[in-house]
Amino acid sequence: MERTLIIIKPDALQRNLVGEIVSRFERKGLKIIGMKMYELDDLKLDEHYAHHKDKPFFSNLKKFMKSSPIILMVLQGPEVIQACRLLCGSTKGVEADAGTIRGDLAMTNLNLVHASDSLKTAKKEIHLFFNEDELFDYKKIDSLMVYEEGVDS
Repeated sequence: MERTLIIIKPDALQRNLVGEIVSRFERKGLKIIGMKMYELDDLKLDEHYAHHKDKPFFSNLKKFMKSSPIILMVLQGPEVIQACRLLCGSTKGVEADAGTIRGDLAMTNLNLVHASDSLKTAKKEIHLFFNEDELFDYKKIDSLMVYEEGVDS
C-alpha cells in the first residue's frame, strides 16, 4: 500500500484552512496514518528542500516555512501519491485547476500544501519527519464503500 507525505504549510495555518484541506483528503477516501504539528528548523529545511538549495528563492522559502508551525500528515491508500498530487493541483495557485486545493484556495506560489511526488521521495520525506511508532495501522470501516472489492486502504 502506498504512503505519501503531506505538509500543510504556514499560509494554510494562518488562513484557517487546515480543516478544509484535511477534509479534502478525507473525503477522497484516503487514510490518515500519521499527523502532527511541527516547527521546522534550518536542518530539516535544508534536508527537505536540498533540491532548491542553490536557487535564489531558497532563503525566502526557508523564512516562509519557519514563519509558523506546519501540519504533517502521512496518508495511505492505493495510488495515494497520484491522488494527492491531483487533489493539490499545479504548484502556482492561479494556474491550478478549479476544484483542487490550490486552484480553489491559492493565487501564487504560497500554495498551502506540499505532496510527495514519487514513491522514492515519499519514503524519504516520511522518514525525515516521522518515526515508525508515530504511524498507525488500523482498519477503516468505510473502505468497503470507497474501494473496489479486494482493495484495502
